[in-house]
Amino acid sequence: MFASICRRRLVLRLCQIPAAGGTHPFRPNPSDALLSHGYSSTALAGAAGSEPCPATVSYLVSCGLSPAAAATHKLRIRSTAKADAVLALLRRYGFSDADITEIVRRASLILTLDPDRILRPKLDLFASLGVQPRKLATTPLLLTRSLDNHLVPCIQFLRGILGSNGDICHAISRTPRALMADLEKNMRPAVEALRRLGLPEDALSKLLIIEMGVLMISPDRISEIFEDLKALGLGVTDTGFLYGIRALCCLSRETWLRKVALYQSLGVSEGELRKAFKTQPTIVLFSDESIRKKLRFFMDELKLELSDVMGQPVLIGYSLEKNIIPRCAVLSVLMREGKIEPDIKLRNALIGSTKIFSEKYVLRYAHDVPDVVKAYEGKIKFEGFSDQDVLVPLKP
Repeated sequence: MFASICRRRLVLRLCQIPAAGGTHPFRPNPSDALLSHGYSSTALAGAAGSEPCPATVSYLVSCGLSPAAAATHKLRIRSTAKADAVLALLRRYGFSDADITEIVRRASLILTLDPDRILRPKLDLFASLGVQPRKLATTPLLLTRSLDNHLVPCIQFLRGILGSNGDICHAISRTPRALMADLEKNMRPAVEALRRLGLPEDALSKLLIIEMGVLMISPDRISEIFEDLKALGLGVTDTGFLYGIRALCCLSRETWLRKVALYQSLGVSEGELRKAFKTQPTIVLFSDESIRKKLRFFMDELKLELSDVMGQPVLIGYSLEKNIIPRCAVLSVLMREGKIEPDIKLRNALIGSTKIFSEKYVLRYAHDVPDVVKAYEGKIKFEGFSDQDVLVPLKP
C-alpha cells in the first residue's frame, strides 16, 4: 500500500517537485499578518517610507543591527522617546540585549508602538503563562496581534484542549509562530479535522504540545498526512503517530514523496524506510544533499552496510562535520596508537552521547595520546580507518 501510494503520487506530481528543500507549509507571511491584525493602512503608512531614513538606520544600529541590515528596514521612527520607552519596557520584562536585537531585526515596527497601551498588556499575558522572553523574541509579531480579538481568544481555545497554563506555555514555547494562526480560519478547522480523523483527545493535547504548528496547516493537508502515516503502518493510537505528524507537517506532500524516492534511489528498501521512519521520523527533514552525503560517508568511508545505518536512523540526524567525523578521527588516532582494537562496535561509538564519548575516548587517553584532543577539535583530518593504506575491517 505504501509503495503504491508513493508511486501514484510521484507519477502525478514529480514534474512539479522543486529541486531541493521545499517550502514550509505552515510558515506565516509576516506582512500579511501585520496588515490583517490591529493596524490600519494609514497607521502603517505613517510608520514606513519608501526609502530608509538615516536617523532610523542609526537608531536600529544602536539596537544591535548591522548598518546593512538596518538599511533594509523602511521604517521611519518619528519619536525616539517612544522607541526608548519600548526598549526600556522590554528590558523590564526580562528581554536581553540579544533578544531585543532579534526583535528589532524581525519586527522593527514594534519600536513605534505605544509601550503602555499596546505592548504591556500583551507582555503581561505571556508572562502570566510563563512564556520566556527569548521565545517571544523569535516571533515578535505576536506582540502586534490584537490582544482582545486574537491573542486572548486563541489562548482560551488552547486552554479548552490543553487545560493548564503549563501545557499552554510548553506548546507556545515550542512553536510560538503557531499562535499567529487565525482562530476561525486555521486553528478550529485543524482541530476539527484531527478529531474527525480519529485522533483521541489525549493524543490531540500531546500533539499540540509537541507541535502546535499543526494548527497552521489545512484540513486537506492533515488528511494527507494521516493517509501517509497509515500507509507506513502507523495507527492513530501509536506514540510514533504523533511524531510522524510532527515531521510531516513540516513538509509539503511533494517534498515528502521526493524524500521517499531519494532514500529508495540510494538503495533503501520500503521495509527499511518504514521501520526507520517509525523510529526516527526526522530522517525526512534533512536536505537531499545532506541525506546523500551522510549515507555515502557511512557506506563509502566507514564501510557500514546500508541496512545497518537504517537500523540506527538516529545516525542520520548527527552532523558529519561537528559529530561523526571528529569521533572517527579520534578513533582512528587511538587505533593507530594501539589503544583500541579495530573491531570496536563503530555504531555504538558514533551514537553515544557527547559526554560518554568524550570520557571514554578523549579524556581517558588525552595524557598518553595528546593527538586525540586535536582530532576531537578537528585539527587532525580524518582520512579513513586504515593501516598502511589497507582499510581496517570494522564491525557495525
